[in-house]
Amino acid sequence: MRLQKIGLIAAMSGLVGGVIAVAAVQLTDTGGSSNSTAAVVATASPAADSRQQASLSSGDSLSAADIYDKVRPSVVEVTSTLGSSGPFGSQAEGTGTGVVIDTDGHILTNNHVVDGARSVEVRFDDGSTASATIAGTDPANDIAILKIDPSAHQLTAATLGDSSKLRVGDQVLAIGNPFNLEGTLTEGIVSGLDRTYSEGASTRPIRGMIQTDAAVNPGNSGGPLLNAQGEVVGINTLLENPTGQNVNVGVAFAVAVNTAKAEISSLENGQTVSHPWLGIAGVDLTPSVAKETGISADKGVYVTLVSANSPASSAGLRGAFASQNQAQSADTLRSGGDAILTADGQQVTGIDQLATYLDQHKKPGDSVELTVLRDGNQMTITAKLAEWPS
Repeated sequence: MRLQKIGLIAAMSGLVGGVIAVAAVQLTDTGGSSNSTAAVVATASPAADSRQQASLSSGDSLSAADIYDKVRPSVVEVTSTLGSSGPFGSQAEGTGTGVVIDTDGHILTNNHVVDGARSVEVRFDDGSTASATIAGTDPANDIAILKIDPSAHQLTAATLGDSSKLRVGDQVLAIGNPFNLEGTLTEGIVSGLDRTYSEGASTRPIRGMIQTDAAVNPGNSGGPLLNAQGEVVGINTLLENPTGQNVNVGVAFAVAVNTAKAEISSLENGQTVSHPWLGIAGVDLTPSVAKETGISADKGVYVTLVSANSPASSAGLRGAFASQNQAQSADTLRSGGDAILTADGQQVTGIDQLATYLDQHKKPGDSVELTVLRDGNQMTITAKLAEWPS
């Protein structure tokens, strides 16, 4: 019997304020023990304008049964052997889900499904199995590509859609292997967009996640979230779990497929994807934040913390708080932090927009030129970006 590995994750409201009673579950069924880590789940401003024209007519939609018939052959169960455990050296196993994305043998899944695995096996809907290797990983976005020998299998590739076209209220479906129940189909809607998830203040957030009420549970990790045309729009990753019990409460999160699509080529070529790190925490600079902190600007990023030994620290950026503990115990924002107004000459509108710009246009070792407002004076600060610390 396999036990469920559920990592309970306490979520905090951010840098200022109290703790919210929220938790999240990695949707992997495993024989390991539970791991608890701190996390942040936040909401970014939705890019609604580009989605308003993306409504699909009912004639374009397929029934849930038709979508299942179309996509089920592309969905596999992923079993990871994690190594020896216990006094007799028994093998711990974890199970999740993956989706075939081409006929060359590449399978998309979550990184946490195969992280630390000594061996990986995939099981197809016809019951056949194949050994898989881990081709490439992006731990920061929790995605991985597996590779199998395609010669012995008739592979059916799923179609990757465009997650930027999703709107809140769109129908979505999930296919996966919850609780080792192979090939389970569940249905729901997109209940939120542009969610941000982090395991803690010092870890890189996953941005642009899709929130859904489609039922997903341990074992669904790495499986496809599908739109009404049967296209993959997300990779099911996390389940909010405020009670700490192994229950679905109707709030799950999927990595947007566009996040994965941007990296598939690199992952298939065996790379471990890295991301640029500036080393700040901050809040969106709004008129109310500007008034509270005495800043003569109402758009940008107000820097609340600067990580020690970070590119931001080396460049001389200044945060409002001296430590994470000080920030979390504060009831209000403090004055004295820098306000970032532009990055490489482009206006900064908020923390997520700045992070997205760096992730899409920079790599570790690149420099970014920041226009900063400090004590009423504008200055230019150049920071050389590093790789996100593991």
